[in-house]
Amino acid sequence: MILYELIDYDTLRVIWWALLGVLLIGFALTDGFDMGVGALLPFVAKTDVERRVAINTVGPVWEGNQVWFILGGGAIFAAWPPLYAVSFSGFYLAMFVVLAAFIVRPVAFKYRSKRDSAGWRARWDWALFAGGAVPALLFGVAVGNVLLGVPFHLTDDLMPMYDGNVAVKFLGLLRPFALLAGVVSLSMLLMHGAAWLSLKTEGKVAERARTIGTRAGLVAATGYALAGLWLAIGVDGFALVNEVVPNGPSNPLYSEVTRGGSWLAAYSLRPWIVAAPLMGFAGIAMAVRGLRAGREVSTLLWSKLGITGIIASVGLTMFPFVLPSTVDPNSSLTVWDASSSHQTLFIMLVATVIFMPLILAYTAWVYRVLWGKVTDSQVTENADTVY
Repeated sequence: MILYELIDYDTLRVIWWALLGVLLIGFALTDGFDMGVGALLPFVAKTDVERRVAINTVGPVWEGNQVWFILGGGAIFAAWPPLYAVSFSGFYLAMFVVLAAFIVRPVAFKYRSKRDSAGWRARWDWALFAGGAVPALLFGVAVGNVLLGVPFHLTDDLMPMYDGNVAVKFLGLLRPFALLAGVVSLSMLLMHGAAWLSLKTEGKVAERARTIGTRAGLVAATGYALAGLWLAIGVDGFALVNEVVPNGPSNPLYSEVTRGGSWLAAYSLRPWIVAAPLMGFAGIAMAVRGLRAGREVSTLLWSKLGITGIIASVGLTMFPFVLPSTVDPNSSLTVWDASSSHQTLFIMLVATVIFMPLILAYTAWVYRVLWGKVTDSQVTENADTVY
């Protein structure tokens, strides 16, 4: 027996679907609070020292946190090549805007305090705001569009085709439901950033973060509930018509897909997945309660639980679809027909089993070393060595 045949093809596909979800959740839980802190910066910190305190809560860890973003992109490229090709073709300008924001952010970290000029620092502060708020919003818009379906079709040789130019495709992403999903994403990460600042700072910065984070959490919970209602009554779902061919080839055109009904029908087929939205609501509720009460570690943990539940609910609701098509439902990408080869998935899984524990161990060690609050005195006494 060939080694990679120890795990059948469809099982590997499901494992890699789950791992992709883990990587996206890991990115949201780590770099999510970095983005949240950046988006909160102009509002929680009024003086230069306060802003430097807020910046230095994430300064030592933001680069390591972005590893999850790179891992997620790499996993899509290697494990789900059709998904990578179709999504990047349709979301090209949106991806460019996100990458531009991610490029501006490290420049702002490095250059903000290089000149003792209020105007200079204020401009970089707004760059940090954009570097946090823009990706947080657009990631949610992208998820909303995935739930709505994307207007592409596959040619006979599996080349993805979209109508319109890049600008038209970008504006087409800004649909009402997708914008609501963007608001949920942004407010969720604002709450997460506020929970981080509550843990890592003290005084006025922490107080303002708790106030804004509480409001952001309420917006996130309300928006999430509205999105669920909208999915139930105003968004068509997708369903596979034909039976899945066990260990079948990765060719979406071999599947027959129908559009109609509701995505929420998944909860009658797989009742256990209701655990994900319950985690989302419970996590947000407890995080808001913790922010109001001034709790620190538990608030951040509840915030992480809420984010995990919200992101997991999207994937579990859509399963087995990963990118449905509104133009030609039969071109929709699913877990069963959009993956790399059996051997590729197995080799990647072996590499993941080896290296993922090392990444987690290193991340845990970094946070243990950097544990503790960032104070005004630490920033002023080490003005030349901190951000």
